[in-house]
Parts: sequence; C-alpha cells; structure tokens
Amino acid sequence: MSASRDAVAVARRPRKPRPPLSLDRALVTPEGVTLNVRLGSGGARAGALVLDLLIMLAILIGFTLLVVLLARAGGTATGPLLMVVWLLGFFLLRNFYFVAFEAGGRAATPGKRLQKLRVVARDGGRLTPTAVLARNLMREVELFLPLSFLPFAFAEGTIDAWVGYLALGWACLFLFFLLFNRDRMRAGDLVAGTWVVENERRQIGAELLDPAALEGDRYRFAPHELAAYGAFELHKLEEVLRRNDRHDQFMVARTIRTKLGRNPDEGYDREFLEAYYAALRLELERKLLFGKRKKDKHDQQA
Repeated sequence: MSASRDAVAVARRPRKPRPPLSLDRALVTPEGVTLNVRLGSGGARAGALVLDLLIMLAILIGFTLLVVLLARAGGTATGPLLMVVWLLGFFLLRNFYFVAFEAGGRAATPGKRLQKLRVVARDGGRLTPTAVLARNLMREVELFLPLSFLPFAFAEGTIDAWVGYLALGWACLFLFFLLFNRDRMRAGDLVAGTWVVENERRQIGAELLDPAALEGDRYRFAPHELAAYGAFELHKLEEVLRRNDRHDQFMVARTIRTKLGRNPDEGYDREFLEAYYAALRLELERKLLFGKRKKDKHDQQA
C-alpha cells in the first residue's frame, strides 16, 4: 500500500517546467579569446527576411514603373518587357542582394540591420566571401527554387497536384528548419559554418577609463598603433577587461603587442590593455568628431 501511495504521490506531483533553451553562445577567436554572443531568434530572422523581401519587391516595382514609362514614351509594347524585368530582376535580386550586403563590412542585409542582426563565422574568424556565397546559394535550393517553380508549373499545367504539394513541403521544411535546432541555423548556415547573432551596440564603459592609464608615462601609443584597430575591436577589448580573466588578458595583450610590433612578452598585461583601451577610445572619439568612423581593423576608409 505504501509503495502504491508513493507512486500516486509522484504521479500527482507537478512537473517542473523545462528551462528555455539559451541563445547565448561562446565564440572563440583565432587568438584564443572567448567572446559571448547571442543568437538571433527565429522571430527576428523571419522578420528580417520579410523586410528584405519587401525591399526587393519595392525595387522590382520601381523598375517596372520605369520600364512602363520608357516603353510608353517610345511606343513599345510593355508586356514582354515587364516579363523580362520580373523574371530577370527577381533572379538577380535573390542571388546578389543577400550576398552583396552580407559580404560588406556590416555583414548584414538592410532587413537584418533593422532587426539588429549580423552574420558571423562560427570559428571566430573573419567572415569570408566564400561562406557568404555558400549560405546564400543554399537559400536558392531551400526556398526560392521551389516557390518560383510552382506558379509557372501550375499555370502551364505541367505538374500534378501531389508534385506541387511535395515542392511546397520541401520549401516549408527548409523554411522552418532553424526552429528545430538549438543553434537556430538554416541549412545554409550549416554548409557555410556561420551563425546569425544579435548586433546590439552598447555604449563603451566609461568606468573602464583609468585616469592613471590616461596620464601615465609608461605607455605611449603612436598614431599608426592606434590606427591598427577600430570600434569593433574596442568593444571586444572592453569585454575582455570586464571578464578580468588573466589567460584572456595575456592572449589579447600578446596579440595586440605583436600587431603593433612590440615585445609580446613584456608583461603587465592588464595595465597595458587598460592603457591601450583608453588611448584607442579617445582616438576613435576624436576622429568621430570629424566624421571619421573606423568600424574595425579591416576598415581602411577611416
């Protein structure tokens, strides 16, 4: 009796809800530094895709109106021209729109930027054009190819209903694929080795500016040394200083000293990083007053 009562009590005991899956991930850079990132949610990524598709549609409508005006002015039939504009325009947009924007310095399309998202390499290195091309060519197989094939096939009567349903199921499978894996990756992300992460811009911590680092004579940095890095690396350096991990500080200080042409084993890593952080921040803020914004170490325009 006691055993059965215990079983009933266990069965009646309310189950604890499972904690939601965290979207926080650790990104290890080639220098061995661990950076904390947050993956973009499925809703944010869906919103970014919808915004990008609306922008593409607006571009096509703009070209359509332009072609109609030119055709009427020249007395040409608009029907064949509009067919060419929509077929060729949609093909070019869906294949080069995403690649062109994600291969840029911000690694994000306008839709992703509005949703505060960007694409990064999962290995912590720089996002390569090859990875951008691979992840976006996969979108053609995942989504655009079946969805663009269906309307024309049904209009011509060349496929049966079950083939159409199969193609639609194929598109839905890949469309919702990111909701069924913990890293919120599309098939294109799996192939290219990328993540889509949040790109929130935080204010640089003023409390990290040590007056001694600003006024001391131990560390002085030449202009070319301060030009080696940009705002992106400044934020990452801030994260390292906040974490206060001695191994991370050693690795980052060694990397920066090597890039600046200094002795990598000089020591006093925390003091060096604080001094470089303070000097780099003031240099970037000074340039910003003159409209010069250096986004990262690869940005040569500033």
